[in-house]
Amino acid sequence: MKVNGKGMRSIWLEPDGWSVGIIDQTLLPHALVTTRLTTLAEAAAAISTMQVRGAPLIGSAAAYGLCLALRADRSDAALDDACRILAATRPTAINLRWALEEMRDRLHAVPPAERVSEAYRQAAAICEADVATNRAIAEHGATLLREAWNRKGGQGRLNVLTHCNAGWLATVDWGTALAPIFKAHDAGLPVHVWVDETRPRNQGASLTAWELLQHGVPHTVIVDNVGGHLMQHGEVDLCITGTDRTTSRGDVANKIGTYLKALAAKDNGVAFYVALPSSTIDWTIADGVAEIPIEQRDGTEVSEITGRLMNGEIATVRIVPEGSAVANYAFDVTPARLVTALITERGVCPASSEGLLALFPERRGNEGRG
Repeated sequence: MKVNGKGMRSIWLEPDGWSVGIIDQTLLPHALVTTRLTTLAEAAAAISTMQVRGAPLIGSAAAYGLCLALRADRSDAALDDACRILAATRPTAINLRWALEEMRDRLHAVPPAERVSEAYRQAAAICEADVATNRAIAEHGATLLREAWNRKGGQGRLNVLTHCNAGWLATVDWGTALAPIFKAHDAGLPVHVWVDETRPRNQGASLTAWELLQHGVPHTVIVDNVGGHLMQHGEVDLCITGTDRTTSRGDVANKIGTYLKALAAKDNGVAFYVALPSSTIDWTIADGVAEIPIEQRDGTEVSEITGRLMNGEIATVRIVPEGSAVANYAFDVTPARLVTALITERGVCPASSEGLLALFPERRGNEGRG
């Protein structure tokens, strides 16, 4: 996608052919800084500290993390240990486990002497597959946006509300929830995006708004609790979010606050779509509320906030009283009954077991077995 008018991806191999370049997303939107990963420890830290974040990008970063680990030790034990270390960095996003399993299965099948070169081939393939998948999501989702625009009679603007960041920064390129918006905008559809700030890490205000600004998509940043009000007054035509894990029956885990948006959408008759690559589907579980582990992150993400002062200085300040307890639940689960449809690389389907199996028939009879 575009940064200062030029194409850019969220992860890449550096010119040396082995180290990995990333955007340090913790510094956006105030500074675009790239950094270089050279070791397993650096890759694991980049994921856990959210220098890279978003389920698909986490999987791609983990794949390259294995490449870096194998440069130091190509043994079976080192491969398994690296997978364990990377898997522990973020518990909710299923793409992380999926990418590690894909890599480990392929690498165990080749002799240690060939593992480094094979690891880099497979990591690159995972990245390219992610781009192709998200491009397909863009196509299918843009059709829904066009249909919504036609239902409005082609008048005014098409207002889309999104929560958190599910753009190209959360993937290798294109994004999931934002991909249809980019596609529709490029095709001339007058799309306007309501951007939830998405506390506590402000991924909407800092990342989604930055992406949309760079790409020239009209948007307005709002506080998280405004969405319901806008829906009541007819100012939201549809919602699109991403998901970090989707169950076999269509429940979706996404950034905390997504469930409340889905409830408001249901109450106001607003379509609520979820865009996802199939690698985000966890076929081994059905009940998202009961079975998806919800990551609890450091309380300072709630009690402190970072921004640019009027003098241009970047500063972190505390916003809650000293001594107050703080809880930081990173995700919630939206039940399938609140989801209008799922947008995947194979098409759009109802958020249900049968809906998903209609697009992924090879999974029929294998649900619950990974």
